[in-house]
Amino acid sequence: MSGNLSSLCKGGWRPLLLALLSGLLIALSFPLPGISPLAWIALIPLLIALEGQSPSAAFRLGFIAGFAAYCGLLYWVTIVMTTYGNLPWLVSGALWWLLASWLAAFYGLTAWAAALGKQRGCKWVLLFPLAWVGADYLRSFLLTGFPWTMLGHSQYRLLPLIQIADMTGVYGITALVVLANVVFYRILRALTGADIPYPAKSAVLLVAALAITFWYGFHRLNVPLPDTTPLRVALIQGNIDQSLKWSPAVRQETLDIYRSLSRQALSRGPVDLIIWPESAAPFFFQEGGPASDQIRDLAKELQVALLFGSPAVELRGGTAAYLNSAYLLDRDGSLLGRSDKMHLVPFGEYVPLARLLPFVNKLVHGIGDFVPGREIRPLTTRDVPLGVLVCYEAIFPELGRAHVNSGSRVLVNITNDAWFGRSSAPWQHLSMAAFRAVETRTPLVRAANTGITSIVDQNGHIKGMSSLFKEAIMVGELQAGTADAPYLRIGDLFAQGCLGLTGLILLVQWWRARRGTTPQSP
Repeated sequence: MSGNLSSLCKGGWRPLLLALLSGLLIALSFPLPGISPLAWIALIPLLIALEGQSPSAAFRLGFIAGFAAYCGLLYWVTIVMTTYGNLPWLVSGALWWLLASWLAAFYGLTAWAAALGKQRGCKWVLLFPLAWVGADYLRSFLLTGFPWTMLGHSQYRLLPLIQIADMTGVYGITALVVLANVVFYRILRALTGADIPYPAKSAVLLVAALAITFWYGFHRLNVPLPDTTPLRVALIQGNIDQSLKWSPAVRQETLDIYRSLSRQALSRGPVDLIIWPESAAPFFFQEGGPASDQIRDLAKELQVALLFGSPAVELRGGTAAYLNSAYLLDRDGSLLGRSDKMHLVPFGEYVPLARLLPFVNKLVHGIGDFVPGREIRPLTTRDVPLGVLVCYEAIFPELGRAHVNSGSRVLVNITNDAWFGRSSAPWQHLSMAAFRAVETRTPLVRAANTGITSIVDQNGHIKGMSSLFKEAIMVGELQAGTADAPYLRIGDLFAQGCLGLTGLILLVQWWRARRGTTPQSP
């Protein structure tokens, strides 16, 4: 067995251990612990391991690095599956490994493309960042998409760096981090006596790219916000136990908690909008009744607009269709509108391939499978259009962009991260959500059932974070976004270009190889 493992690639165990080390460094660069500088050197061991490897062996090494990274980053999947899906540890562990393997395959694809290109004479400093971003873009939409913890997300606190996201999305930051890894790798190998020249041109390219990025970042951070009337919001974190959340027996207690916290928020000063988290009202508000009346009466009592999560139902094709929705009430208790979740969580809100997976239960109990909403529609209060991102919709840049392009000038993320338990997942979730603000130049407010509740301005500055698993109130002011980001118009053109260039480079190299004109590998 050990012989088979050690013969997976050229060099025996050393490349395997180096690939595993890269995976570990990548995982550590994300929260928690969030040692973000590690991302700038995390790929160096993998690049050393790829030296002299065939494309197929390179794929395996890239896969190993990605598998190690995502096993570390997604360990919380087992908490979700065992605690709320009631799955045995063996089954939840298998699903965890399956998800990690799927994401690791894109690391493997990057390494395969880089090895193939190098074999045919293409420099890594060009192809590796392009292929990495291209693979990231593919996983953002294949099989419903899961753009969780892309390498650029690890830099969410370095504000001058991440401002280019308003042109390139997170992919631009990822490209810079990967480019830096390749340059540092070549410097290290040149210093250690390997047959690799000093990367003078590559280093100049990296320095120039970083200089331009930071210049643009500081420029954007110093652009004054428009002089408009601020919107004062109060975010309410109810900390409702997930195992009890949908129980009718605790419905009144839940409402009492949210009403009490809302009143406390108003005692701190005037507020224009109160926001409760996803499914804060765990019943069908639209059907009316005493529980719904209590929410309407609260808005009237406090004379403030109220946005909250509650499921909805509508007829589709003659059958009941359930939606994960947000409602906005005016200060007189009247309904201003409803926004429905567009991108559902597989296994959380519906079970894909349910007939093939009869042993897997949907995590949200109490009602049937959810369906996605039909359209994106802003909800408006105080002449400020709000775009509501429900739960993990905040990790999808195309949804934030769609909301702002539809007229929203404040993004509202209502979520219930209780599923994750006391893990690093809520911090990872927040780090990705912050990019939606920078990409669209639109502030984002986040109300979470158990945390992390926060306010993010249009530059990605996180203004306060609540503690996990505690009741909390966060009150703050924000100004409607400018929506002047190029990303709103061009979308993921940068990532698409990286994917296209990767394919074009490999095609050209293949054509040269067929004609016998392939240059020597560097």
